[in-house]
Amino acid sequence: MVLSKKCSLAAAALLACIMVSAPVMAEPKKSSYTEQEFLNSFGNKTTEVVAKELGQPLKKEQSVKPTNASNVLGRPTEKGGKQDQVEMWYYKDLVKYDAKRTYKTIELTFVNDRCVNIAFFNNR
Repeated sequence: MVLSKKCSLAAAALLACIMVSAPVMAEPKKSSYTEQEFLNSFGNKTTEVVAKELGQPLKKEQSVKPTNASNVLGRPTEKGGKQDQVEMWYYKDLVKYDAKRTYKTIELTFVNDRCVNIAFFNNR
């Protein structure tokens, strides 16, 4: 009898410790957005904020300036300072454009770690 009380007390203490130290579950991430919700949520946000909310993208692309860009534009493209870092992130099926359909591809363009452009596509 005394042994069973000690075991149940030990089990209760262990359970209390687990409940106190268990991490709080994060709120589930949203699976779909309307166009306006998506624009408001991720426009001008950093890559860190976007990755935390949406996870890592399916594909990333780094922008590269063509070698003869100055000749094509007819003016110098170098400004003598640090070049901007441009990166595109691609996600699939996150944004709804009506009750039943979503855009196939979402492209977020980051310049120097800030989202400056968001595009929705169905033909890519």
